[in-house]
Amino acid sequence: MKRIIPTLLLLFCFGASHGQVEYIEIPSAKFDAPRKVKLQLPRSYNDKKDKKYPVIIVLDGNYLFEPVAGNVDYFSYWEDMPEAIVIGVLHDDRQADTAYSEDTDLPTGSGAAFFEFIGMDLYSWLAKNYRISNFNMIVGHDLTANFANYYLLKEVPLFNAYISLSPDLVPEMAEWLTTTLTNMDRKIFYYQATGSDDIESLREGVKTLDTRLEQLQDANFKYYFDDFEGANHYTLAARAIPNAIEKVFSVFKPISKQEYEDVILKLDSSPYEYLVEKYQTIEDLFDLTETIRVNDFIAISQALEQKSDWEELLKLGKLAQKQYPGTTMGYYFTALSQEGLGEPKKALRTYQSAFPMNELGGISEDFLMMKAEAIKRDFGYN
Repeated sequence: MKRIIPTLLLLFCFGASHGQVEYIEIPSAKFDAPRKVKLQLPRSYNDKKDKKYPVIIVLDGNYLFEPVAGNVDYFSYWEDMPEAIVIGVLHDDRQADTAYSEDTDLPTGSGAAFFEFIGMDLYSWLAKNYRISNFNMIVGHDLTANFANYYLLKEVPLFNAYISLSPDLVPEMAEWLTTTLTNMDRKIFYYQATGSDDIESLREGVKTLDTRLEQLQDANFKYYFDDFEGANHYTLAARAIPNAIEKVFSVFKPISKQEYEDVILKLDSSPYEYLVEKYQTIEDLFDLTETIRVNDFIAISQALEQKSDWEELLKLGKLAQKQYPGTTMGYYFTALSQEGLGEPKKALRTYQSAFPMNELGGISEDFLMMKAEAIKRDFGYN
């Protein structure tokens, strides 16, 4: 027993510190007692004191928090989504928290109190105690998925993204959502999922809503839908959550081979402008200013070289030098563009000036020396 106890304590400490998960009670003016939540902070939260983070609120936090928080940690580790603060709201009585009037289909009684708790108490507490950005998401399952939609019906929707897992929709919800989403003045992401073995009445409602949302033509409305073969009402969540995260945050991901081949190489416009717009979109959507990834710089440089677009490659070189000062990458792009523009002497000097720089993007001093020697040999320079 003496050997088991320290081991268990060690496992507990690692689990608590690695994911930074806390159980917290939040005071509420809407309820007689505080509401309990689980909270997971991003891995970098304590180190990056000036950084703000998106917020993901998970209803049905009793069982949905762990799959959402785990996927958020995994995707953000690989830079496929921004790091985010995840809040799981716990329910002692989810029926009471999601109560609505059968006459109006709107939250009533304890449901209305819970609606205001999320929108007022919880958000005020988050803003006061944590560094949160302007981007947020809500996740719900059946009753709570329907409930999350009420925040989208507000004059100013509370959330940017809605993950609706097999929602138990009130009769008027499909009509309300269709009307609301027809003319949006802000970007809204909406994902819903069902499965072939889902509860039939819920599946029918989801499919009906899917038909209506598919027909909407609005640049600000991004809609995604999955119908999982062999998934039932409970197992579909495990498949839907990673799909939803991947789709909502697709623009944040590093440039992939597919994006490079199917999109960037087929652009009529400049790949350089594509890169700048990609990161401007990330800033506008997620309220984050991100340094352009080395991988993305390399991908765009290869596309520009393939298109012989030397002027744009020169601009890329200047941008790389600004974002990664003291490194070889920006100088290499600049020198390569100068070669393409028929300025070998400038290119030679640029390659040589990069020799003492720190290696980045696989661009080593030896490689730069080889490029410089090739120019000397081809043009007879000393």
